[in-house]
Amino acid sequence: MKAIRYLAETLLLALLLAALWPSVLTRTPYDRQFRELPNAPVSRQFPLGTDELGRDRLSRLLYGTRVSLLAAPVAALLSTILAALVGGLAGFLGGWFDRAAVAAIDLMLSLPWLFLLIIVRAMLPLNVPALFSVLLTFGLIGLLGWPSAARIVRAGCRTLRCSDLVVQARACGLPPGRVLLKHVLPNVRPILMAQFRASIPIYILAEANLGLLGLGVADPLPSWGNLLRPLESGLVPDPAAWAPLILMLVVVSCLYLTQSSEVVVR
Repeated sequence: MKAIRYLAETLLLALLLAALWPSVLTRTPYDRQFRELPNAPVSRQFPLGTDELGRDRLSRLLYGTRVSLLAAPVAALLSTILAALVGGLAGFLGGWFDRAAVAAIDLMLSLPWLFLLIIVRAMLPLNVPALFSVLLTFGLIGLLGWPSAARIVRAGCRTLRCSDLVVQARACGLPPGRVLLKHVLPNVRPILMAQFRASIPIYILAEANLGLLGLGVADPLPSWGNLLRPLESGLVPDPAAWAPLILMLVVVSCLYLTQSSEVVVR
């Protein structure tokens, strides 16, 4: 099992380094178009060929990997922070805030998360700059991804609210906010860490689904989502299949590392 874990870590590290320094493997900009070479085959100049606009597939794959591997953890961090705030306040304070938070969580969990994400993204402007589309896509994923973790955090905070540690902290006159930050939330940190790790591959797949529908990161900036779009027809050159292959390897590696980390914690 350790060998598989090391293999997954090495794969993710190698992909991250290649995405952060793509100039080591190719010096072609991801948006440069060789109009005279559309759908060019594999060659020394283009190790994965070119797409229908003559853009280097390898360069776009590396830059798309950078977008997904860097933006997905940021979205996971955003959803984890929201889950800690909403779930922690609801479980610790109780009362009307708890009832309102539970109603909001139940409402959001009653709808399929990906379906809700697609609907909300389709209602927002689609003709936006490429960089802003990254912020919009992954920000929206993070803003809609907190309810399931918030419910678990709420349950843990409700239990800790009556613990001796919290009762003594309140008896000492500490304000509720400090009690929550210093004595309650640190005890649910394993839940939040598990939520963060498990969210990364889910959010990568979510962006891929949005990009496949034309609702994700906008061209010319590549992402795994819009790199999958040419595969809709099923009549594409073989090099185009590298995007779903790397996507599958990254997701499987992240899920395996998440499960192995939970086993270690237990």
